[in-house]
Amino acid sequence: MSDEELDSGRASKSARKREIEALQVLAERMTGLSDKELQRLGVGEQLRAAIDLVRPMRPSGARNRQLKHCVKFMDSDELTEVAAYLDDRQSQQVAINQEFHQLERWRDRLIGEGDEALNALFNEYPDLDRQRTRQLARDAAREKNTGKPTGAGRKLFRFLRESLESAH
Repeated sequence: MSDEELDSGRASKSARKREIEALQVLAERMTGLSDKELQRLGVGEQLRAAIDLVRPMRPSGARNRQLKHCVKFMDSDELTEVAAYLDDRQSQQVAINQEFHQLERWRDRLIGEGDEALNALFNEYPDLDRQRTRQLARDAAREKNTGKPTGAGRKLFRFLRESLESAH
């Protein structure tokens, strides 16, 4: 690129390509939003129509071309709210997944370690129903040791989820 092009304020070809690729990624993420969400976020009618065409398509060259077509209707300045909404939505999902995995770890500890894990759980969550928790943990451990289906383990998980959600 020459000094004249840099001084004139025009973006380089590579920068323009990166911008278009970022818009394509944003368009791909927007396909997961509902029509109401898109409308609430102020997405234009043409872009919504183009996204409607992409949704049912399987990953293919045609889908990629349609996503590139969506970019024609996108203005990166107007889509900052959409990008922020998608990022917030993703971070909420990550937090939900982390809580789920923590509950799984507690359940597995309660089944595997017994009273030691129960004491640790009660130290961390003192308001938890001790009798019910002990009974469910013992049932799940007994079930695991006998090789029966994991119904008690699921009950223990559901109980932990409901109890710990109400504790927060």
